[in-house]
This record gives sequence, structure tokens and C-alpha cells, in this order.
Amino acid sequence: MTDPARSAAADGRRVWLVLAAAGVMLVVLLGLGTWQVQRLAWKEALIARVDARVAQPPVALADLAARLGEPQALDYTPVRLAGRFLHEREMYVLATEAGQSGWHVYTPLVLDRAAPFGDTVIVNRGFVPYDRRDPATRPGSQPEGTVAIEGLARSAPRGKPGALVPDNAPADGTYYWKEWPAMVRAAALDPADTVPFFVDAGPGGAAALPVGGVTRIAFPNSHLQYAITWYGLALALVAVVFVWLRGSRAGRG
Repeated sequence: MTDPARSAAADGRRVWLVLAAAGVMLVVLLGLGTWQVQRLAWKEALIARVDARVAQPPVALADLAARLGEPQALDYTPVRLAGRFLHEREMYVLATEAGQSGWHVYTPLVLDRAAPFGDTVIVNRGFVPYDRRDPATRPGSQPEGTVAIEGLARSAPRGKPGALVPDNAPADGTYYWKEWPAMVRAAALDPADTVPFFVDAGPGGAAALPVGGVTRIAFPNSHLQYAITWYGLALALVAVVFVWLRGSRAGRG
């Protein structure tokens, strides 16, 4: 026969083990939910900051000197500049716009008024369809002489955005991510005299290629859904444990 006292003790140990495990899981789930709430506040502040920044009037490149070490303070700042494009040194970053594959055309611009941190800047002039990469297929797309540009400052990535992104091929001007050092070398520029960030040109008034204004100012913000999910799982865990405890007590009764 089963010893009732021993059986009760075993049941008690099992209950405490379940409660301990459930307690650890509950702390983890609540922690994850709280972390997502904190991330939500950070993301909303970032979106508000960028929205306010892009609405500001453009500044000269020289005015960004104090922000060079702060990518978050530099990114998406409207800028104005003028200079002469080195079209023979065009580079191409694979891109997709409105579901169409193509290239963003990056071209060095020799500034007519050098900034304290460089006299040349690499400009993302905009999008061309995949089969219009060759300038010969888009006549009039390479303006001569001094051009004036308004656009957005964009900090250079610190590294490849992901392991699945292919390696760049600077030898033929093909890039899969904006690798500033490699682009500077391929364009035969002096890093010390090159502005250490990119400029995305704004939309132009004409329909000619490249089509400017391609900067994507969109930040995924699913933190609220994630927080609800983690808190919901925590609540479900409490409910399951409660039902289990009631059933366990009823079985002993």
C-alpha cells in the first residue's frame, strides 16, 4: 500500500518545483515585456527626433563638424552643397524602388567650398533601373560644371549589415552595401580629404535619371505588439499554473 504521508510529501515537492519553475518563467516573461516597453519609448523618441530633423532648413556641410562622432545626431540632417561631379568614378549600390530592381548611383562631388573635414563628398544621386546602369543608356544624366544639391546627411555603416549580404566588388563598381572605405579607395580619393559620411540627394525637378529623393525614413516599430505578446504569455502562464494547482488539490481531495 502507498504511504499517504510519503505520497503527500512527494506531491508537495512536485507543487513547489512547478511553482519555482513557473516563477522563473514569469520573471523572464515580465522582464521581456518591460524591455519591449522601454524599447518602444526609445523608438518613438527616435522617430519624433528624425521627423523634426528632416523638417529643418538645410545647413552647410561645415555646420556638421561637431556631429561627426555622433551618427545619431548626424543622420537625416538636411544639407546644402555645391560642386562638380566626378562622373567617371560612378559607383553602383544594388537597390529596389517601388518593387523595381536597380541601382543607387554614388558619385564623388568635389566641393566648391571645402568643409573642415574634406573637400570631396560621395553623393547618392538616386535610383536608375537595373538595365540603365551604363550612363550611355541614360543621356543627360551626368550634368557638367557646378551643380547645387540639397539632400540628407547619412552616416556610413560600421560594417556589413548582415552575414547574408554579398561582398562588394569595388573593381567593377558594384556594391551591395555602403562600404565607405572601399568606395573611397575605388574612387581614388584621399580618405583624409573626403567627407566621412554620405549625402543622399533630394528629389530633382526633372524626370531625368537618376531619380533622387530615395532616402527611406521608416523605422519598424513593433515593440508594442511584442510587449503585449510577452505580457500575454505571462498572464497565460499564471492561468495555467492556477488551473493546475486547483486540479492537483482536487485530485488529492
